[in-house]
Amino acid sequence: MPEAKPYDIPKRLVWDAYQQVKANRGAAGVDGESLTAFEKDLTGNLYKVWNRLSSGSYFPPPVRLVEIEKEGGGIRPLGIPTVADRVAQTVAKMVLEPVLEPLFHPDSYGYRPGKSALDAVGVARQRCWTTDWVIDLDIKGFFDSIPHDLVERAVAHHTDVPWIRLYIGRWLRAPMQRPDGTLVERTKGTPQGGVVSPILANLFLHYGFDTWLQRTFPGVQFERYADDAIVHCKSEAEARVVLEAIRGRFEQCGLALHPTKTRIVYCKDANRTGAYEHITFDFLGYTFRPRRAKNRSGKTFLNFLPAISGKAAKRIRTTIRAWRMASTRTNQRLEDLARLVNPAVRGWLTYYGRYYRSACEQVLWHLNVALAAWARRKYKRLRQSKRASLQWLRRIARRDSQLMVLWQLGVKP
Repeated sequence: MPEAKPYDIPKRLVWDAYQQVKANRGAAGVDGESLTAFEKDLTGNLYKVWNRLSSGSYFPPPVRLVEIEKEGGGIRPLGIPTVADRVAQTVAKMVLEPVLEPLFHPDSYGYRPGKSALDAVGVARQRCWTTDWVIDLDIKGFFDSIPHDLVERAVAHHTDVPWIRLYIGRWLRAPMQRPDGTLVERTKGTPQGGVVSPILANLFLHYGFDTWLQRTFPGVQFERYADDAIVHCKSEAEARVVLEAIRGRFEQCGLALHPTKTRIVYCKDANRTGAYEHITFDFLGYTFRPRRAKNRSGKTFLNFLPAISGKAAKRIRTTIRAWRMASTRTNQRLEDLARLVNPAVRGWLTYYGRYYRSACEQVLWHLNVALAAWARRKYKRLRQSKRASLQWLRRIARRDSQLMVLWQLGVKP
């Protein structure tokens, strides 16, 4: 008889984990194996993952280091696991998530079933109307700083499944491989890009921040999406006390607040007319600040509202320029351009158009300008006049408004 495996992991669970990895796609890890290549021997590769996990002999390979430039300066390191390792991590996540999810605070929104970043923005919007002050928190290098011992202690507190605890430890300590092949030992942190990293981050901050804040300052509300969080306070004095307490709490947990990006913000509007150094903050791609709005009677007043952030708007304009429609796509038809741009535009308008939609529409107007430039390069009769090319585009939009998602959703040329 074959020897029984020490860990009872159903093969079906590995198959379901692979299905999630396939749906999420993603780049190759240190072995250079793409999802397509992995699938050439799918049965054999999934069997290896199951066999090693079940026998206790699974050791994750290094994660591939990819460094992304941050818009505010600096580098964000991402750790990309191999396809097989993503499957293995997903197996663990599928076992761990149902145990941890019911524990998490309702104002924790990141990487959780049934919750989204837009939910967090919407709740923050409402609370900024009723609470005058916000603490805009920025945790310095959060994913690179999480202490391994505290994470493992929290995991062990909630599960006695031995293979979960074993492999969480191995994933936390798997080295990072630089592009030149050198390995970097990891003594703290969990790599952004790892499948189990988000749930471990949520578990860590559940105890390090969420429940601590609720216990220490019962009347203070917050919204948190992974390590991005804002806290609502009734007065500047309360905000200063709470901020210093948070700073001390994070120091206890091995974390630090960014000295310049963390700040107290006054939610200025028509009824809150005081002066303060900071009256704006960014949260999940939205900038919250005083803006003109209309009441039900049509009268204009000053309200504290979110709209697409300057950074997000810059990313969209950069993407539109990167399509290089006027310089490299004049051999294509308008229908071809629609297939290129429609998925991105739908996503932008769905996310950034939820609140203060007109600001998002102003940014997306740049796409109409780019389409008009394409038309001038493609058609000689339009070449001399920007106005004529926009009028031509306007006629197309009236005739076939369904062609471009941009036009379907109201951003006409």
